[in-house]
Amino acid sequence: MDWRGRRESSNIEDRRGMGMGGMGGRPIRLGGIGLVVVLLLGAFFGVDLSGMVGPGDTSRQASTTSAPGDPQAEEYKAFVSVVLAETEDVWGAIFKASNLTYEDPTLVLFSGVTRSACGAAQSAMGPFYCPVDHKVYLDTDFFDVMRRQLGSQGEFARAYVVAHEVGHHVQNQLGVLGQVNEMRARVSEARSNALSVRVELQADCYAGVWANAARDRLSVTDDDIRSALDTAARIGDDALQKAAQGYAVPDSFTHGTSEQRQNWFYRGFRSGDPDQCDTFNANSL
Repeated sequence: MDWRGRRESSNIEDRRGMGMGGMGGRPIRLGGIGLVVVLLLGAFFGVDLSGMVGPGDTSRQASTTSAPGDPQAEEYKAFVSVVLAETEDVWGAIFKASNLTYEDPTLVLFSGVTRSACGAAQSAMGPFYCPVDHKVYLDTDFFDVMRRQLGSQGEFARAYVVAHEVGHHVQNQLGVLGQVNEMRARVSEARSNALSVRVELQADCYAGVWANAARDRLSVTDDDIRSALDTAARIGDDALQKAAQGYAVPDSFTHGTSEQRQNWFYRGFRSGDPDQCDTFNANSL
């Protein structure tokens, strides 16, 4: 993946080192990097692992390399800015082709804790999209966790994470998130989880659509695509639950299995067509 020297998005809001301001944010209670990973992956990828954090944990800030001025943090910022710019170009063109207007999201970089219109954002939550303020929230320490704990190597695996969150923004622009949230409020927990899986798999597919369009622009290689597919496999609900508790509970899945996440990302990548990402009318996921 060749991203250096390309346009950087102006829709980056850098809050690193700012904390919660007047809200008086508290440090996250953690007991070492293992617990950072438990909370981070559990929250971000839809698995409730909070029970693994015991009362003996000590409090400390999760962020270690996301402070502004740190060389690695600044490289991550530049990288994220380029990836976001590429998503702006790709989705702007796709929307225009359908006579729609794409409104660029803002990506908020933070360290430790910050505010969002969806509530407090903490490193332990991992990257997420807030449909209320149309912003993606990211503590770039998450990239280090991906590498150290998930074994996700390569820059394109990180690009996949950003593209997935932007995929949620696309869903929000198209009205999908609002419709699904209304439906989830009226159904059982199991059915609500099943709807959440379809939302997440569609975002994976949209990430694949972006990857298809960015392939030539960013010199994306087969190895890059394999790194994204490998990451998708490692963050499937079944894989994370089995790693955490030794077994999986399908009714509790909210993001999809490893196989499903791989398949839908690759479906989007292979076709380059967002119309192929209709997870809600798919008989089989």
